[in-house]
Amino acid sequence: MLKVESVEPGSYAAELGLLSGDRLLSMNGYEISDLVDYHLYLESSSLTLGVIRDDDELWEFELEKDPSEDLGLTMQHPHPRQCGNQCLFCFVHQLPKGMRQSLYIKDEDYRFSYLYGSYITLTNLEEYDFKRIIQDQLSPLYISVHATEQTLREKLLGTKIPDILPLLERLTSAGIELHCQIVVCPGINDGSALQQTVEDLAGFYPQIASLAVVPVGLTQFRTKLPQLRKMTQSDAAACLDVVFLLQKRFLREHKSRFVFPADEFYLQADVPIPPMDEYEGFPQIENGVGMIAQFRNQTSEVIEEAQALQIDKITLVTGCSFADELRSFADLLGEKVEIELQVIEIHNDFFGSDVSVTGLITGQDLLVQLQGGNLGSGILIPDVRRKDGETLFLDGSSMEDISTQLKVPVVAVESTPWGILDGLEQLADGAVEICRM
Repeated sequence: MLKVESVEPGSYAAELGLLSGDRLLSMNGYEISDLVDYHLYLESSSLTLGVIRDDDELWEFELEKDPSEDLGLTMQHPHPRQCGNQCLFCFVHQLPKGMRQSLYIKDEDYRFSYLYGSYITLTNLEEYDFKRIIQDQLSPLYISVHATEQTLREKLLGTKIPDILPLLERLTSAGIELHCQIVVCPGINDGSALQQTVEDLAGFYPQIASLAVVPVGLTQFRTKLPQLRKMTQSDAAACLDVVFLLQKRFLREHKSRFVFPADEFYLQADVPIPPMDEYEGFPQIENGVGMIAQFRNQTSEVIEEAQALQIDKITLVTGCSFADELRSFADLLGEKVEIELQVIEIHNDFFGSDVSVTGLITGQDLLVQLQGGNLGSGILIPDVRRKDGETLFLDGSSMEDISTQLKVPVVAVESTPWGILDGLEQLADGAVEICRM
């Protein structure tokens, strides 16, 4: 059974009379044990729901809907399975004390990989799990590989683990689509090791549909952790050389580049970002692969659409690595909407200067670096800074804290040109006010 946490007003579920606290027993006769079952059986045009109320009375509800439509239910969320690995580069191990408790959870759950695209290593799956994945065709899944050579992979993951290649063979031969990633640690799994890993994984194409190569992220809180070094410009360039050669080969053999470096490699190596069509539909954009190319592609559309707005000055904030790109766009957009768009790059004093991505900026760094400046009529903050679905930053600061202390309206926007334009329009319309405590 699965508990109903809340019911969205006006939804199918509300019209049926479903209530918070109801327990979903079955859908079309199939027993519901967790959130995965719910999403699997939700994709149907005719639904019969078996529900148990608090009085233990069994109710049955029937409805017709489009298979892609949701019911408007928020269901009980499963506790994630914990990761037993001790990865050399684990970001959780690099966090200081005193942050949100949820950040210290090392989840390693195939259900979350299926539902949300989170990466797993396949190191904690039991036979039952493999059978369920295959039987229910829980696809696609997202797999952290890092290295295919067994000894090296065990070194990277910090524990004895099953050989990855037979596990990938079992899943792909059963029709499960996979997307994989390699976190590159300079001097450990780059160079020839990187080439071998990419070639091994390409052997499973097209069932392994894409592979992302991302650089290791290091904070200043690596006390008593294995020694790792940050990626240099020459490291980044060398990794790109490996990937470019393999992309050319795969393009000839498979009509796909298959492997894609994260944007950070291009920025670090000072190599031009490829055009949008070289990302083949952006299969790994949530992994920081192709975000700049997609941003540039949307820029011309937004500039053409934008119109003058009645507001004077707005501040856009970003991480250091994206600042130049955002300034270029802000100059074009500001001229079109007739607004002074000020871009402020936030240096990551909290995690350390080696961390330059927007998604790891904390509320306290924002406050310290924006305090006292002329911020105009509002601030646009990329939504990647916050925990999904909440108004909290990584350090527990809230959007309300930022707005109240800086005394300006604050809007969290989608990290795209369209999101920025939408945020400007909200501020110009007066739809956002200063939060007051």
